[in-house]
Amino acid sequence: MSAQSTAGPTRAVTISAGGAQLAGDLTAPEGATGVVAFAHGSGSGRRSPRNREVAERLNEARLATLLLDLLAEGEESVDRRTGELRFDTTLLARRMVAAIDWLKSEPALARLSVGCFGASTGAAAALIAAARRPERVLAVVSRGGRPDLAGAELASVAAPTLLIVGGADPVVLELNRRAQQHLRCETSLEIVEHASHLFEEPGALVRVAELARAWFLSHLNHRNLAGGGPAAGDFSGARTRTDEGRHLSQAPI
Repeated sequence: MSAQSTAGPTRAVTISAGGAQLAGDLTAPEGATGVVAFAHGSGSGRRSPRNREVAERLNEARLATLLLDLLAEGEESVDRRTGELRFDTTLLARRMVAAIDWLKSEPALARLSVGCFGASTGAAAALIAAARRPERVLAVVSRGGRPDLAGAELASVAAPTLLIVGGADPVVLELNRRAQQHLRCETSLEIVEHASHLFEEPGALVRVAELARAWFLSHLNHRNLAGGGPAAGDFSGARTRTDEGRHLSQAPI
Protein backbone atom coordinates (compact mmCIF):
# COMPACT_ATOMS: atom_id res chain seq x y z
CA MET A 1 0.00 0.00 0.00
CA SER A 2 1.19 3.51 -0.74
CA ALA A 3 1.36 6.18 1.93
CA GLN A 4 0.86 9.86 1.11
CA SER A 5 3.56 12.26 2.27
CA THR A 6 3.49 16.02 1.97
CA ALA A 7 5.94 15.73 -0.92
CA GLY A 8 4.34 12.92 -2.89
CA PRO A 9 3.23 9.30 -2.67
CA THR A 10 5.45 6.74 -0.96
CA ARG A 11 5.22 3.10 -1.95
CA ALA A 12 6.90 -0.02 -0.66
CA VAL A 13 9.21 -1.72 -3.15
CA THR A 14 11.26 -4.90 -3.21
CA ILE A 15 14.62 -5.00 -4.97
CA SER A 16 16.40 -8.22 -5.91
CA ALA A 17 20.12 -8.16 -5.20
CA GLY A 18 21.76 -11.49 -5.91
CA GLY A 19 19.84 -13.93 -3.77
CA ALA A 20 18.51 -11.29 -1.39
CA GLN A 21 15.20 -9.46 -1.45
CA LEU A 22 15.63 -5.94 -0.11
CA ALA A 23 12.76 -3.82 1.21
CA GLY A 24 12.61 -0.15 0.29
CA ASP A 25 10.41 2.93 0.39
CA LEU A 26 10.23 4.98 -2.79
CA THR A 27 8.90 8.54 -2.73
CA ALA A 28 8.54 10.29 -6.08
CA PRO A 29 7.21 13.86 -6.00
CA GLU A 30 5.37 15.05 -9.08
CA GLY A 31 7.84 16.50 -11.55
CA ALA A 32 10.85 14.99 -9.81
CA THR A 33 14.11 16.30 -11.24
CA GLY A 34 16.44 13.64 -9.79
CA VAL A 35 16.44 10.65 -7.47
CA VAL A 36 18.56 9.99 -4.37
CA ALA A 37 19.24 6.47 -3.08
CA PHE A 38 20.03 6.19 0.64
CA ALA A 39 22.64 3.77 1.97
CA HIS A 40 22.19 3.15 5.68
CA GLY A 41 24.88 1.76 7.91
CA SER A 42 25.89 0.71 11.40
CA GLY A 43 22.77 -1.22 12.29
CA SER A 44 20.33 1.28 10.77
CA GLY A 45 17.83 0.84 7.93
CA ARG A 46 15.21 2.54 5.82
CA ARG A 47 13.22 3.57 8.92
CA SER A 48 16.10 5.65 10.31
CA PRO A 49 14.43 8.84 11.57
CA ARG A 50 17.50 10.91 10.73
CA ASN A 51 17.66 9.79 7.12
CA ARG A 52 13.90 10.08 6.78
CA GLU A 53 14.10 13.69 7.89
CA VAL A 54 16.75 14.39 5.26
CA ALA A 55 14.70 12.54 2.64
CA GLU A 56 11.64 14.66 3.39
CA ARG A 57 13.63 17.84 2.78
CA LEU A 58 14.81 16.41 -0.54
CA ASN A 59 11.24 15.48 -1.50
CA GLU A 60 10.15 19.05 -0.84
CA ALA A 61 12.75 20.13 -3.40
CA ARG A 62 11.26 17.74 -6.01
CA LEU A 63 13.91 15.06 -5.59
CA ALA A 64 12.67 11.48 -5.46
CA THR A 65 14.14 9.28 -2.72
CA LEU A 66 14.72 5.56 -2.27
CA LEU A 67 15.27 4.49 1.33
CA LEU A 68 16.49 0.92 1.27
CA ASP A 69 17.39 -1.81 3.74
CA LEU A 70 20.76 -3.01 2.47
CA LEU A 71 20.42 -6.17 4.56
CA ALA A 72 17.65 -8.73 4.15
CA GLU A 73 15.50 -9.54 7.18
CA GLY A 74 17.47 -12.61 8.21
CA GLU A 75 20.76 -10.79 7.73
CA GLU A 76 19.60 -7.96 9.97
CA SER A 77 18.99 -10.46 12.76
CA VAL A 78 22.53 -11.79 12.37
CA ASP A 79 23.97 -8.28 12.29
CA ARG A 80 22.15 -7.28 15.46
CA ARG A 81 23.91 -10.14 17.24
CA THR A 82 27.36 -9.86 15.67
CA GLY A 83 27.66 -6.40 14.09
CA GLU A 84 29.71 -7.94 11.29
CA LEU A 85 27.59 -7.31 8.20
CA ARG A 86 27.37 -3.55 8.71
CA PHE A 87 31.12 -3.39 8.01
CA ASP A 88 30.96 -5.65 4.95
CA THR A 89 31.29 -2.78 2.50
CA THR A 90 31.73 -5.15 -0.45
CA LEU A 91 28.32 -6.68 0.24
CA LEU A 92 26.67 -3.33 0.95
CA ALA A 93 28.11 -1.80 -2.21
CA ARG A 94 26.80 -4.67 -4.36
CA ARG A 95 23.36 -4.06 -2.89
CA MET A 96 23.63 -0.35 -3.58
CA VAL A 97 24.59 -1.01 -7.20
CA ALA A 98 21.57 -3.29 -7.51
CA ALA A 99 19.35 -0.47 -6.24
CA ILE A 100 20.82 1.98 -8.75
CA ASP A 101 20.24 -0.52 -11.56
CA TRP A 102 16.68 -1.09 -10.35
CA LEU A 103 15.95 2.64 -10.56
CA LYS A 104 16.75 2.47 -14.26
CA SER A 105 14.00 -0.13 -14.67
CA GLU A 106 11.37 2.20 -13.19
CA PRO A 107 9.74 4.09 -16.10
CA ALA A 108 9.10 7.26 -14.10
CA LEU A 109 12.68 7.37 -12.84
CA ALA A 110 14.75 5.72 -15.56
CA ARG A 111 16.03 8.92 -17.12
CA LEU A 112 16.57 10.87 -13.92
CA SER A 113 20.10 11.50 -12.73
CA VAL A 114 20.96 9.64 -9.53
CA GLY A 115 22.52 10.77 -6.28
CA CYS A 116 23.64 8.64 -3.35
CA PHE A 117 23.33 9.59 0.31
CA GLY A 118 25.34 7.45 2.72
CA ALA A 119 25.42 7.47 6.52
CA SER A 120 28.08 5.84 8.67
CA THR A 121 29.35 2.67 6.94
CA GLY A 122 26.73 3.22 4.23
CA ALA A 123 28.84 6.12 2.99
CA ALA A 124 31.51 3.67 1.83
CA ALA A 125 28.85 1.63 0.02
CA ALA A 126 27.54 4.78 -1.67
CA LEU A 127 31.00 5.80 -2.83
CA ILE A 128 31.88 2.35 -4.16
CA ALA A 129 28.55 2.22 -6.01
CA ALA A 130 29.26 5.65 -7.49
CA ALA A 131 32.65 4.41 -8.68
CA ARG A 132 31.03 1.39 -10.32
CA ARG A 133 28.16 3.31 -11.95
CA PRO A 134 29.77 6.60 -12.99
CA GLU A 135 27.32 7.09 -15.85
CA ARG A 136 24.37 6.99 -13.46
CA VAL A 137 25.53 8.45 -10.15
CA LEU A 138 26.24 12.16 -10.50
CA ALA A 139 26.51 13.24 -6.85
CA VAL A 140 27.27 11.72 -3.44
CA VAL A 141 26.65 13.03 0.09
CA SER A 142 28.05 11.40 3.22
CA ARG A 143 26.61 12.15 6.69
CA GLY A 144 28.87 11.21 9.56
CA GLY A 145 30.20 8.58 7.20
CA ARG A 146 33.16 6.26 6.94
CA PRO A 147 34.39 6.99 3.41
CA ASP A 148 37.75 5.55 4.40
CA LEU A 149 36.16 2.09 4.25
CA ALA A 150 35.83 2.47 0.47
CA GLY A 151 39.59 1.99 0.29
CA ALA A 152 41.24 2.06 -3.12
CA GLU A 153 37.91 2.69 -4.88
CA LEU A 154 37.90 6.28 -3.61
CA ALA A 155 40.23 7.24 -6.43
CA SER A 156 37.72 5.95 -9.00
CA VAL A 157 34.79 8.07 -7.79
CA ALA A 158 33.87 10.64 -10.45
CA ALA A 159 30.70 12.02 -8.84
CA PRO A 160 31.07 15.29 -6.91
CA THR A 161 31.17 14.28 -3.25
CA LEU A 162 30.13 16.21 -0.14
CA LEU A 163 31.40 14.96 3.22
CA ILE A 164 29.38 16.23 6.21
CA VAL A 165 30.84 15.64 9.66
CA GLY A 166 29.98 16.89 13.14
CA GLY A 167 32.50 19.22 14.72
CA ALA A 168 32.21 17.24 17.97
CA ASP A 169 33.02 13.96 16.19
CA PRO A 170 36.81 14.33 15.95
CA VAL A 171 37.77 10.75 15.10
CA VAL A 172 35.33 10.49 12.19
CA LEU A 173 36.32 14.00 11.09
CA GLU A 174 39.95 12.93 10.84
CA LEU A 175 38.97 9.78 8.92
CA ASN A 176 37.00 11.93 6.47
CA ARG A 177 39.93 14.29 5.97
CA ARG A 178 42.20 11.38 5.19
CA ALA A 179 39.68 9.83 2.81
CA GLN A 180 39.18 13.16 1.04
CA GLN A 181 42.86 13.18 0.11
CA HIS A 182 42.25 10.04 -1.99
CA LEU A 183 39.24 11.40 -3.86
CA ARG A 184 40.00 12.71 -7.35
CA CYS A 185 36.56 14.20 -7.96
CA GLU A 186 35.13 17.55 -6.93
CA THR A 187 34.81 17.32 -3.17
CA SER A 188 33.89 19.45 -0.18
CA LEU A 189 34.18 18.79 3.55
CA GLU A 190 31.51 20.56 5.59
CA ILE A 191 31.75 20.62 9.39
CA VAL A 192 28.55 21.15 11.38
CA GLU A 193 29.82 22.95 14.44
CA HIS A 194 29.11 21.39 17.86
CA ALA A 195 27.36 18.39 16.27
CA SER A 196 28.17 14.86 17.46
CA HIS A 197 28.20 11.69 15.38
CA LEU A 198 24.40 11.30 15.24
CA PHE A 199 23.69 15.03 14.76
CA GLU A 200 21.24 14.97 17.67
CA GLU A 201 21.93 18.53 18.78
CA PRO A 202 19.26 21.20 18.06
CA GLY A 203 19.48 22.36 14.48
CA ALA A 204 22.28 19.96 13.51
CA LEU A 205 20.21 17.64 11.33
CA VAL A 206 18.44 20.60 9.77
CA ARG A 207 21.83 21.87 8.67
CA VAL A 208 22.71 18.44 7.25
CA ALA A 209 19.48 18.44 5.24
CA GLU A 210 20.16 21.94 3.93
CA LEU A 211 23.66 21.03 2.81
CA ALA A 212 22.55 17.78 1.19
CA ARG A 213 19.65 19.38 -0.63
CA ALA A 214 21.82 22.18 -2.01
CA TRP A 215 24.50 19.73 -3.16
CA PHE A 216 22.07 17.44 -4.94
CA LEU A 217 20.15 20.29 -6.56
CA SER A 218 23.39 21.83 -7.77
CA HIS A 219 24.78 18.62 -9.25
CA LEU A 220 21.74 16.61 -10.38
CA ASN A 221 19.18 18.91 -11.96
CA HIS A 222 21.26 20.49 -14.70
CA ARG A 223 22.68 17.10 -15.67
CA ASN A 224 19.31 15.35 -15.75
CA LEU A 225 19.47 12.40 -18.13
CA ALA A 226 15.99 13.33 -19.35
CA GLY A 227 17.26 16.69 -20.56
CA GLY A 228 15.45 18.60 -17.83
CA GLY A 229 15.62 22.27 -17.01
CA PRO A 230 18.37 24.29 -15.34
CA ALA A 231 19.68 23.55 -11.90
CA ALA A 232 17.15 24.39 -9.20
CA GLY A 233 19.69 24.99 -6.45
CA ASP A 234 23.00 26.59 -5.68
CA PHE A 235 25.83 25.46 -3.43
CA SER A 236 28.25 28.23 -2.71
CA GLY A 237 30.70 25.87 -1.03
CA ALA A 238 30.99 23.45 -3.92
CA ARG A 239 34.66 24.13 -4.57
CA THR A 240 37.22 21.66 -3.35
CA ARG A 241 38.46 22.63 0.08
CA THR A 242 39.58 21.27 3.40
CA ASP A 243 39.29 22.77 6.88
CA GLU A 244 42.74 22.69 8.38
CA GLY A 245 42.27 24.69 11.58
CA ARG A 246 41.10 22.10 14.11
CA HIS A 247 43.05 19.61 16.21
CA LEU A 248 41.72 16.06 16.04
CA SER A 249 41.89 12.96 18.18
CA GLN A 250 43.85 10.00 16.83
CA ALA A 251 41.88 7.49 18.93
CA PRO A 252 40.71 4.32 17.17
CA ILE A 253 37.08 4.00 16.11
